[in-house]
Parts: sequence; structure tokens; C-alpha cells
Amino acid sequence: MTTTPITTVDLFASALHIHSDGGVRAAGRRMTGGDARAWQIATFHVESDAEVHADHWEMHPEAEEAVCCLAGGVRLFLRPVEPGDEESVVRLTAGTAAIVPRGRWHRLELDAPSDLMSITLRTGTRLEPRTEAG
Repeated sequence: MTTTPITTVDLFASALHIHSDGGVRAAGRRMTGGDARAWQIATFHVESDAEVHADHWEMHPEAEEAVCCLAGGVRLFLRPVEPGDEESVVRLTAGTAAIVPRGRWHRLELDAPSDLMSITLRTGTRLEPRTEAG
């Protein structure tokens, strides 16, 4: 048995990357790209909509995303699937999470300064500027 020294990781400064071989590594947070086939767990303290890219839609084609509100409050918007439909809104409060389906465009807006956590495969993640039409 190999013994690996145990160290602490500042989750607000680094992300955890979970690999299919069972390895977990601390690394930089990424909005797009990242280690191929590694799940990223990223925690953020955010004070403004700009810090959660409220003016952009985000989509993860390779996996679902768990969006978790650890403290504060946030609104999760899902872009309409059909033209002419309204955005869907899910309100997250402290201690709640929502699972965004694979390939579904979404964005966040804050209700208050918040601590958030996201868990997903970042491979292929896309960002698209939001227009007033959705």
C-alpha cells in the first residue's frame, strides 16, 4: 500500500478534478476545457452577477451539471427549448442544488452574495453571449 501525504485544499482557490481511474487532484478552476474526462468540483464566493457570467449562457455537452447553493441565494435560468417559450427559473437557497440536464443552456443571477459549487465535466463547455431575446 502506498501512503500519500494528506494536505488541505482551499476550495475557493482551486478545483478538485476527479478522474475515472479514481484519482482526485487539486488544480486550477476552468470555465471551459480542462482535463479530458475529469469531473470538476469548483466552489465560488460571488458578490455580483458579473462573477457568475449572468450575461452569458453556458452549456455542457458531455454531462449534467449539479449547481449547488451553499450560502446565499441564486436564480438558475434555463434557456427555452422551443422558440417563443419563456425561460425557466429555479430559485436555489442555502443548502439546495439543481441538476442541469446535459446539453441544456443555462445561466445564473444572484439574489444575494453567495457561495456556490458546481460539479460537471468541463470538456466541450460552451459559452454564448445572452441577447435580450433569450
